[in-house]
Amino acid sequence: MLLQAQTLTDTLANAAAQVTTTEIHKSLWDILFKDGGVIRAILIVALILLLLITVYLIIERLVTIKTASKNDQSFMSRIKDYIFDGKIDSALNLCRSTNTPTSRMIEKGITRLGRPMEDVRLAIENVGNIEVAKLEKGLPILASVAGGAPMLGLLGTVTGMIRSFMGMENAGDTLSITTLSSGIYEALIMTAGGIFVGLVSFFAYNYLVTRVSQAMTRMETDSMEFMDILNAPAK
Repeated sequence: MLLQAQTLTDTLANAAAQVTTTEIHKSLWDILFKDGGVIRAILIVALILLLLITVYLIIERLVTIKTASKNDQSFMSRIKDYIFDGKIDSALNLCRSTNTPTSRMIEKGITRLGRPMEDVRLAIENVGNIEVAKLEKGLPILASVAGGAPMLGLLGTVTGMIRSFMGMENAGDTLSITTLSSGIYEALIMTAGGIFVGLVSFFAYNYLVTRVSQAMTRMETDSMEFMDILNAPAK
């Protein structure tokens, strides 16, 4: 009798442990996937944050690049006149009062006057590289968002489909279209959201890269014109 009682006790203990483990697992799955759960909330918040970051970077970069691309037709002409007239201080003051990458490059070149032309050119190129890096700031983030947002949307699609199949399993013989539609609806919404954010970032990145390239071309043209001024024969 004692042996049978001990066996019955062990059996009940094992059954209780199995029930407890099942309940823990079920609770975890419910937290993660029931009605979207934590995973869907995290993915939605992540996509919204990525969209806000994208919009901020687009506006901030457009303003920065537009400022850097300001084209003062008289700037290089005035620099040329000042250099030919020997008014170095006036040329420096003009550069310092003009807030563009070109003016900062020309200012550095003027401060190197009297040194070998190669030193002047290298000084201008170094400043130019720094200015280009400033213009390209934030563009790698846009590129990352363009690639990452669709992947987050795909992850949301997978979790939505998992929820649909879990609903099918739990519904058994009472399976209805509502059980399937909620998970599929969630999956499609997440896919659309990820693709939307990715497309906005992708097109914005390519547009801004084009604008930066145009600004770089302008900077190179002005720096070459400045070097031609220095190499021109004195009047």
